[in-house]
Amino acid sequence: MSQPDVIVRPLAARDEDEWRVLWKGYLTFYKSSVPDEVYATTFARLLGDDAQDFRALVAEVDGRLVGLVHFLFHRHCWRVENVCYLQDLFASPEVRGLGIGRALIEAVYAAADAEGAPNVYWLTQSSNHSARQLYDRIGTLTEFIKYQRP
Repeated sequence: MSQPDVIVRPLAARDEDEWRVLWKGYLTFYKSSVPDEVYATTFARLLGDDAQDFRALVAEVDGRLVGLVHFLFHRHCWRVENVCYLQDLFASPEVRGLGIGRALIEAVYAAADAEGAPNVYWLTQSSNHSARQLYDRIGTLTEFIKYQRP
């Protein structure tokens, strides 16, 4: 497949069905799932106007959604400016390796620049080797290890 013409744009209300398919694919990749209520609530929040809520961008090829990214700006105790947390990134399996993930991350970088947020960070599983090939090219691996409440 040749390099597609990718349009990265904000999520819109008309995208809900395709967004659900993509987010379900993302959750399935991580061997997870959420109840329908979480899909509905998350989608509504992504379209909301609360500056503290997550934002979403989608990648579109030939009028079809093929990728998504969810991200959030938040305060940081070590900086005056907000920082940006990129929580979810997903490209449909049939378009992987065609620059969709990179386009979405670069769009988040641009959003962070526009908001004056000097830092964008994200997490991934250590076994997510294909994604890490991209991340190693466009990000810096840190030494931090994640812990969470059981």
